[in-house]
Formats: sequence, C-alpha cells, structure tokens
Amino acid sequence: MSNDLKVGQYCRGALYGLAAVSIWSGWIVVARLGLRTNLTPWDIAVLRFGVAGLLLLPYVFKRGLAFDRLGWVGLAAIILGGAGPVLLANSGLLFAPAAHAGALFPGVMPLMVALLAALILREAFTAAKKIGFALMLPGVVAIAWGSGGELGSPQNIGHGLFLGAGLAWAFYTVAMRKARLEGLHAAAISAVGSLVLYLPVFVLIPAGKLATAPWNDIALQAFVQGVLTAILSLLLYGRAVSILGASSGAAFAALCPAMTALLGIPILGEWPTKIDWAAIAVISAGVYVVSGGPLPRFVAQSTQRGV
Repeated sequence: MSNDLKVGQYCRGALYGLAAVSIWSGWIVVARLGLRTNLTPWDIAVLRFGVAGLLLLPYVFKRGLAFDRLGWVGLAAIILGGAGPVLLANSGLLFAPAAHAGALFPGVMPLMVALLAALILREAFTAAKKIGFALMLPGVVAIAWGSGGELGSPQNIGHGLFLGAGLAWAFYTVAMRKARLEGLHAAAISAVGSLVLYLPVFVLIPAGKLATAPWNDIALQAFVQGVLTAILSLLLYGRAVSILGASSGAAFAALCPAMTALLGIPILGEWPTKIDWAAIAVISAGVYVVSGGPLPRFVAQSTQRGV
C-alpha cells in the first residue's frame, strides 16, 4: 500500500476484497453441502451455467464474443476454461473436503497461471514468484500425503480433480489476459457458452437429480453459484483492484484457502487436521507473495535484486 493512500480508502477497498474472497470460499462450501443432500455435480453445474448464462446473455448480445481478439483457440479456452473448473471441483468434492478444495484449487491456481503465462505470454518468473511457489508446493504435498496416511488414498482423486480445476482456470485467465478482456465480459462469454454447450448434455445424462431435489436446495445453489460467484464476486474484486491497485487487490486471494476451511467448520462440520492447517498456511503465504502482496522492505529489496 502506498504511503499516500488514505485509511478510509484502504478500508473500503479491503471490504470489497474480503467480500469477493468470501464468495469464492463460500461457493466451494455450498457446493459440498449440496452434494450431501440430493444434488449431483451435474445439477450444480447446470444451475450455475443456467442462471449466470441467462442473466449475462444481454451483456453478450451487447458486447459480442470478442472473436476478433480471441480467435477459435482463445474462445475455447474462455468457455471450457470457465466451465471445466465447476465440473472438476464439484466432482472433487465427492471425494475430499472443502478445505482441501480451497487449498488446491484457488490456492495453487496462481502457480498454474504463472507457468502458462511464462509459456504463452512470455511473462518473466520473478524472484517473488519463485519464493511463492517454493511455499505452495510443500503445502500441496502435505495435503495429499496427510489425507489418508499415504499417497493413493481415495481423497487423492479429489485432489487431482481440484488441481485439474486450477489448470482449466489458468487457461481461462491466460486467454483473458492475452485478449485483454474485461473480467465481466470474459465471464459473460464463458457463462453463455457453457450454457449452450452443457444444457443438451445435461438433458441426455441420467445422473441428474434436479427434478427430485428440494426447492430450497435448488434456490440456494442457483443464487450462490449463478449470481454471487459468477457475477457479483467479479464486480467486487474489480472494485477492490480499482481502489487498492492490482498488487494489493490480488493479495486477498491468499485468504481463500484458510477462509474456505473456516467456513467449512460451522456449515459442514469439517474440521481440518493439524497437517491441513499447516498446509493451508504455507499455501496462503505462497499465494500472497505470487499475487503481489506488499512485502517487508528488506524482502522486497531482495526480490527486486533477484536474490
């Protein structure tokens, strides 16, 4: 944070950032809750794509698909990269708890974004990114190792799906950066495209239980997934970045793994183990550094020198 940034202005930006992260953490916990009732990952996906797609359809009609900037590859990355994480993360929640999803999906996703950005956009690997990645990777291994006493436990299936969700979102992010799309425009293209592609598939698969699910479960998922997560969180996050700047605004993502674990305690009754808490802490610290969070002066000077 710059020295001339007023306290009131910072607090306002921080509230926007915390609200966005709360929604990101909350959708994971609410999805896990829905899977415990009568819903399947396919049901939750169609509610998210359906609500967000219909609400954002007028925006796509107004702004278009940005095909001149995306091309076929970029358009596919935006649509599939936005839809893939929903299906993969929700499926992973059948095997592993929400705290693990928070650590391995949004927690590790910046690492995957940086790797793809280096390959596709030729972005440099700074010393700060190397430090952040060095913190993240032990956390990932600790969660996978501690889930069942050894690698190969049933929870590791969920872990793999969470990491796959992060990779899919990384393709989405890099495509959005390369085409220089606004966050809401990219989200609208992804939501509408996902609805068009996914709805025929959902009608044909026999795994859906939406028709027999209680209305309160459907309403909760539709609101949290389709309105809060797919639309409102992007607006809140954009507002935080506009007030605080990109580095400080992005640093709030470091809170997502721990906040997901905390929300999972009262809502799901899932208590992270000591290993989980330690892993969440180091992953959060790594995300904070990679996303550009303010560092102590002596650390910042060292990273600038490439130490």
